[in-house]
Amino acid sequence: MGAVNAVAVVLHPERDCGYAIGAVSDWARAHGATVLGRADELARAGEHAEAVTAEDLTLRADLIISLGGDGTMLRAMRLAVGGRAPVLGVNLGRLGFLAEIDVPDLPQALSAIDEHRFTAEPRSAVSAVIDGRETVAFNDIVLIRRPGDPSAAVALRVDGQPFVRYAADAVIAATPTGSTAYSFSAGGPLVSPGAEGMLVVPVAPHSAFNRALFLSAGEKLSLELLPQSGELGVEADGRLMGSVRPGDVVEVVMVPAAAKVIRLGGTTFYQRAQRKLRLSGSAEAETVVSPPTAVSPPHAG
Repeated sequence: MGAVNAVAVVLHPERDCGYAIGAVSDWARAHGATVLGRADELARAGEHAEAVTAEDLTLRADLIISLGGDGTMLRAMRLAVGGRAPVLGVNLGRLGFLAEIDVPDLPQALSAIDEHRFTAEPRSAVSAVIDGRETVAFNDIVLIRRPGDPSAAVALRVDGQPFVRYAADAVIAATPTGSTAYSFSAGGPLVSPGAEGMLVVPVAPHSAFNRALFLSAGEKLSLELLPQSGELGVEADGRLMGSVRPGDVVEVVMVPAAAKVIRLGGTTFYQRAQRKLRLSGSAEAETVVSPPTAVSPPHAG
């Protein structure tokens, strides 16, 4: 990452971002940088921000700052795809997994970025073509049962080879980043964001095989809707992108290092997970004291 000439801000749709925007604007003015914002968010991005399209933001930004929670961070990461800008996550409100700092730490963080005292952590995405459009997601792509319709009946193929069939409420294809989201709620494992691969997790499965899979990054996943399946919605990072019907096939592939997030070394993934999930450390085994066992007297010779 070279000189920062353009800083883009991505805002939470509802929370107050005033102080954070002010800190970004002050830093940008001091460094001769332009502040960019989506046209639909410009009224909240300050008078010195320049309205740009999503495409121009991706191409022009040297740094993208997400002001919000995990949902805002995911949106900022999707905007970073195809560009050169890493994403700094600034937490507003509830603690998330993806944000790196809280609002009061923003001026200090911007100084560290200016002095190149940070690392850029690559994050993989999953990609699929839905209704003729390529869709990229950093958490997951989900085939999900519509209310009132039959369950999902999905055949999985890996690199073209049939493997297993799921009958479930939904089937999740998640990145390591997404292992803390819907996949985790469905009973999937936590996966380090440094891992490269794809999680496949059934939701409320009622088929003979009900376990999650972890595929390597280079393997292509095919999800075919079986004749007995209901029509399924297709969600990407929680956004409804379209629907699929029996006979349709959704191909899901990994996109390695699709975006980069800034890490300043303040916390690790495991510390953030520990705080978010309220983990208190390893459980201590209780010592159970059994009553003394009666010993039979020896038999007389």
